[in-house]
Amino acid sequence: MVATAWLLLLVVATSAAPMFTTRGPLEQDLGHVLKGPSGSHLLGTDVLGRDLLSRLLFGGRSTLVAVVEALIVFLVIGVTLGLLSGYRGGWVDWAITRGAELVFSLPGIVIVLVVLSVFPGNLHAAMVTFGVLGAPGLIRILRSQTLTIREELFVAAARVAGLSHSQILRRHVLPRLASTIIVQAALFAAIVVVIQAGLGFLGLGAQPPAPSWGGLVADASQAIDRSPWMLVPAGVPMVLTVVALAVLGDAIRDAAIENWSISKASSPARRTESAAVDKQNGSLGDTGSAAAKPRAPAPGALLSVRNLTVEIGGTRVVDNVSLDLAPGETLGLVGESGCGKSVTSLGILGLIPGGGRITGGAVYFDGVDVTGSREAMAKIRGTGIAYVSQEPMVALDPTYTIWHQVAEAVRTHRGGDRKAARARAVELLERVHIPNPEAVAARYPHQLSGGMAQRVAIAVALAGDPRLLIADEPTTALDVTVQAEILGLLRELQETTGMAVLLVTHDWGVVADLCRRAVVMYAGQVVEDAEVEGMFAQPLHPYTAGLMAANPHKAVWGEPLPTIPGTVPAPRDWPRGCRFAARCKHATDACTAQPVALTRPAPDRLTRCIHVPSLLEEGSLR
Repeated sequence: MVATAWLLLLVVATSAAPMFTTRGPLEQDLGHVLKGPSGSHLLGTDVLGRDLLSRLLFGGRSTLVAVVEALIVFLVIGVTLGLLSGYRGGWVDWAITRGAELVFSLPGIVIVLVVLSVFPGNLHAAMVTFGVLGAPGLIRILRSQTLTIREELFVAAARVAGLSHSQILRRHVLPRLASTIIVQAALFAAIVVVIQAGLGFLGLGAQPPAPSWGGLVADASQAIDRSPWMLVPAGVPMVLTVVALAVLGDAIRDAAIENWSISKASSPARRTESAAVDKQNGSLGDTGSAAAKPRAPAPGALLSVRNLTVEIGGTRVVDNVSLDLAPGETLGLVGESGCGKSVTSLGILGLIPGGGRITGGAVYFDGVDVTGSREAMAKIRGTGIAYVSQEPMVALDPTYTIWHQVAEAVRTHRGGDRKAARARAVELLERVHIPNPEAVAARYPHQLSGGMAQRVAIAVALAGDPRLLIADEPTTALDVTVQAEILGLLRELQETTGMAVLLVTHDWGVVADLCRRAVVMYAGQVVEDAEVEGMFAQPLHPYTAGLMAANPHKAVWGEPLPTIPGTVPAPRDWPRGCRFAARCKHATDACTAQPVALTRPAPDRLTRCIHVPSLLEEGSLR
């Protein structure tokens, strides 16, 4: 904000210079030569009695013009050719890249000096030339990013939708590059300020007596023994401008990174709204009590989550989730994308993305509350609780071999020398049924198939002999055959090690195959908790029934596939009452009047629905 304020002040002051000073830049006051600041000359005078404030403001105009001219050339050439090179590829990419490298190799300052020797005192020609010479750097940066963006699925979808290349570049690629372009423009503008001042200092810019920032520095250097003050109004504004442009570029870069990393579910307006809604609705506990204190862990449970509440960017994304997991048990966490399953699993480990934090509830592991203790959480990660993500290639470092990554986990959790760690790493790779583990251990992640990479990720998770494995949709990115192999591996590992498994999934087939119990989540809340057999026989929440009914195998030929109408609401749009009401055929006014609490309609069954009696009468909603 300070950098932006300075730049705005500079633009306004130089553009409206006559409003800020009553003296002209060439007007002399020979009675006040080399004077310091005074009432008649706020920044003092130079060797000819000219007002330094006036010369600073009027001289800033040429600096601003130089920056604008160089930036226009820099951006037009850099953005156009950078996008074109990265998006089109082929001979276009080759020609642009080779041309950019050729220009990039030229000594920029020397070329500018040559231009000024041909066009003496023509600062416009010099700045246009400098913009051309600086463009190759922007071309190379945008080309590399465009090469990545053009492979994204949304770009492929745009092509399938029939959008032209120019539309795709303008609507889908360019917005992703906006922050990079702004940052590079800010940094280049800072360089232009220095270059323009340097040319003025050498007498190659604006010719005396015309004011310029470089000329002011040159005048101050000649009178430094008589009036050192002249360097302050001559040099400080230029330094502040360069620093402000650099800081602004860094700020935009940091804001862009934060913007992409924090979930779009976060909304500033929700930061105060969330607390107000909780106070009004009393939705902090399963019983609806705003002052509800997290319950004690279940006796004998390995993992007990009590009223876990998570916020990202001030917006609640997980709301009072409670669940229990016994030793050796497999629990399925089910729901559509956006229901809060993955955030809940990461919240258990204290690894919430996007700068999120736990704002309520507790996580008990083996009876010990590890929620607010970094030391306690660090002790159980890897040894007590391990984690396997849905993207194995993201979980593995591409710069290290498989052996190095598995052995690192072994030595971190179990100690030992390199030889013992290597032997243990090979043993773990054999344990997850990787053929020829010695050869695979010497490879890098990019040399593995998706299924084999997932097996390696599981081997890394097993390095600390965990008692609980959190598997976040471990088969999503794999084909059907490999999915079955990974699920079979998880079942085998559970039987041989006795570890518990928390399986995050949206696949009911996986739940039926592996899980004894299931917890269904919707819009950040638990809506049903039951044993899998009873849940399949009689779901007690319309959302659970809708998920089971949306089975392609039950589709009738010639009729639309069964689906649940609508979508999961974003956290900023959660309603006051039942969050599934807008998609539920059983919804009534009572559903939306107030928050719906979890109830226990039967032993070992929990549901968040007020229509349980009617659901039981129907027998089944599937």
